[in-house]
Amino acid sequence: MAAEMTVHIRENLAAVRDRIARACARVGRSPAEVTLVAVSKLQPFAAIVAAYEAGQRDFGENRLEELWPKVTEAQRSGLHEIRWHLIGTIQSRKSSQAVGPFQLIHSVDRMKLASRLSRDGQDAGQVMAVLLEVNVSGEASKHGFTPDEVERQAPELAALPGLRICGLMTMAPLVEDAEQTRPVFRGLRELRDRLMAQPYAHGWTELSMGMTNDFEVAIEEGATLVRIGSAIFGPRDPGERIIEEQDHGRQRSGHG
Repeated sequence: MAAEMTVHIRENLAAVRDRIARACARVGRSPAEVTLVAVSKLQPFAAIVAAYEAGQRDFGENRLEELWPKVTEAQRSGLHEIRWHLIGTIQSRKSSQAVGPFQLIHSVDRMKLASRLSRDGQDAGQVMAVLLEVNVSGEASKHGFTPDEVERQAPELAALPGLRICGLMTMAPLVEDAEQTRPVFRGLRELRDRLMAQPYAHGWTELSMGMTNDFEVAIEEGATLVRIGSAIFGPRDPGERIIEEQDHGRQRSGHG
């Protein structure tokens, strides 16, 4: 069974990388401009090992309580080249748990959290690389800064000493036709470009956008990071993303 899983994940990774390359070719981009983040939430550690052995190095986790045991197991197993991405909602009262050996935190979705992470980073002698999550679609079920809030609060966010803001992140609506997500991804890119015209945001180059259902459209619109789970590790419950977004909504109401 383990050997079968390893082959399956290796083949899936190759297929996803090929799709990334073809999406880049359509718009004259290099595949080297796009980082594939394998979303390993709810996956056994053996699946991470299989992907690692197939050359994958960037892994994304949603929940701190699931992430930290995997970080520990990876260190114990000698998988020292893994770059961990925290992509899920962080409750303000748990912000100190987000300080660690992470490549990037994708989900800084409000000023209160940004301020707490800055404080926690300073306390740990660390400057944390983060993305600002933006609710481009305006859906009530999603969380994040509104585009107007980001533009208005950008100078204050850029001045936080414990953070290094690297760019923006968004989630598109869950739709049947991926083409319908294009305005959302384009909107995030245009917002990023407006911000980068300001002196305090020159380094905000990254765009984390696109998941299994829509990553090719996101790449065509400028994504530099795509977060892909089921296309690599296999299909999950079709309702999982809907449930996850509902869970984000519940967490938002209890951020504190």
